Amino acid sequence: MSYDKPFNKENLDYYLKELAKDFRKRNGKLTPAEIVLVGGASILINYGFREMTYDMDAVIRASSAMKEAINYVGDQFGLPNGWLNTDFINTKSYTPKLMQYSKPYRTYSNVLNIRTISGEYLIAMKLVSGRQFKNDLSDIIGILHAHLAAGHPLSQEQINQAVNDLYGSWVDITSDTKTFLDAVMNTPDLEKLYKQYLEEETTNRDILIEIQKAGPKIVNKDNIDEVLRAAKLKKQSNDLER
Repeated sequence: MSYDKPFNKENLDYYLKELAKDFRKRNGKLTPAEIVLVGGASILINYGFREMTYDMDAVIRASSAMKEAINYVGDQFGLPNGWLNTDFINTKSYTPKLMQYSKPYRTYSNVLNIRTISGEYLIAMKLVSGRQFKNDLSDIIGILHAHLAAGHPLSQEQINQAVNDLYGSWVDITSDTKTFLDAVMNTPDLEKLYKQYLEEETTNRDILIEIQKAGPKIVNKDNIDEVLRAAKLKKQSNDLER
């Protein structure tokens, strides 16, 4: 789920702190809650190449008081209801094994345990999702570049293990995405490639927004890649004719 109000690492931490305080008031201190932050939120916490995200997707294990606390914090700070949401569990990149392969981040108010996803597992999730109009492909490049710059690069073997740990096989990853990963793993200038893909994803997103304005029912989750491909070919053809 996406909103117009961006999250950064600083306000994300603050909202989580306030969430924990309110949850503790409602639920007491004897029953802890656990939240695994995925996608953009997990990248914000673990890396520096993304300054913000519009998505706060999570896997939540908590009593019903957590939903009330989420809504309360949203009201207090002008965030939409569901600013921290579980819509992600309905996507193809979700797997119940995420909790098992997540890692601890922080504990707030001694009751709210926040966990995140480490690099190779984030890449595995992004490979399954593989959207050309979000930050999936640029995030993969950004993660690889961050690990390389830090002196502990991720290997193809680590990524393969992460895919198998989470999904059991590569069956849900398209051939185009596999080809993309092979090319990225053999690219010497990941920083340049990151900027290139980020720009392309932004362009793709703008194209889809224009299509949806023209006809909201034209695009759906089943045809979005084909619609985007056709729109880009049309745009290229129009550019050549000018």
